[in-house]
Amino acid sequence: MAKYVKKPVVIEAYQTDKEMIIHTLEGDMKASVGDFIITGVNGEQYPCKPDIFKKTYKPVWPSETDLDFGDALVYLRQGLRCSRRGWNGKGQYIYMTNGSNVTCRHLKENTRKMIINSFDKDDSVEIMPHIDMKNAQNQLIIGWAPTQTDMLANDWYIVY
Repeated sequence: MAKYVKKPVVIEAYQTDKEMIIHTLEGDMKASVGDFIITGVNGEQYPCKPDIFKKTYKPVWPSETDLDFGDALVYLRQGLRCSRRGWNGKGQYIYMTNGSNVTCRHLKENTRKMIINSFDKDDSVEIMPHIDMKNAQNQLIIGWAPTQTDMLANDWYIVY
């Protein structure tokens, strides 16, 4: 038997303050006071008991506890931007850049000079996915690498 883990998907949910009937894909289900009503990835709704909800989900915008670097990576892969409260520069954040293929002739001159010994100008180069940073000076840092402090920190948050 194989084991599986849920994919990280952002859902919407609210905690109900009344009993109600939810029309789900599996039929009508009763939601009790305190149950969470979840809207799934395809717009479907279903109730979830609070203890199961708390074991399965955590807030996208944490209120009491902050994100760790693993959480931040999940959100970066979803196209969101993340930052740390511990960074001393205001307005800086990181984001993931998807990979692409480019022809060397389309690279800027200084970049082309760095790789000219390896590639002809008509060669296609694969740029792998990577994390970039916009720093506090509004500069782009391509290929940002986290420090050990960044990787061990629990003060990451999503930048909206």
